[in-house]
Amino acid sequence: MGSAEEDYNFVFKVVLIGESGVGKTNLLSRFTRNEFNHDSRTTIGVEFSTRTILVGDSVVKAQIWDTAGLERYRAITSAYYRGAVGALVVFDITKHQTYNVVDRWLKELYDHAEASIVVMLVGNKTDLAQAREVPTEEAKMFADNNGLLFVETSALDSTNVEQAFETILKEIFHKVQKQKQRSRQSNTVSLASESLESTAPAQTEKRPCCVAL
Repeated sequence: MGSAEEDYNFVFKVVLIGESGVGKTNLLSRFTRNEFNHDSRTTIGVEFSTRTILVGDSVVKAQIWDTAGLERYRAITSAYYRGAVGALVVFDITKHQTYNVVDRWLKELYDHAEASIVVMLVGNKTDLAQAREVPTEEAKMFADNNGLLFVETSALDSTNVEQAFETILKEIFHKVQKQKQRSRQSNTVSLASESLESTAPAQTEKRPCCVAL
């Protein structure tokens, strides 16, 4: 077996944001450890977990960051968003108030993160469908109008949790590949114009941490 250093091609930092109590921590633990904690006490600080998935022929290490209660104290700093290439904005489908503030979370995200960050709107707690306050169509239309990916999930019964994270990671991966392709094309043009193909250093495949898109 190779060393841990050789086990992945990319590291993508993805942040979870949204109001306290919407289920961000359980989405994280369900995806990375397949666990669900019924104890809803808030922990303070920033936590992150990792999981590696295969995208095409590449191994992608997802580094998922959770605000872990900081949103309650408005203490999230720009350091939390630094290097993030993806974000899940989570709301609780049974509490319209958590959906009403999605705009504010998006503003904070775009104030601190790269403009090219891939963003997914996530309506969590579909297992409580009988208590739903946010219609699927309303949230989907909002996502479409704002250029966001959209999915509804249940961290409790695992519905769409894998799909949510895998979809955003694949979208980030495709963005990175397009960027690499563009840089290769521009590199070829400049090399050709200077006739330096033979002296150009060989391109080596690197594993960037938290690739900037």
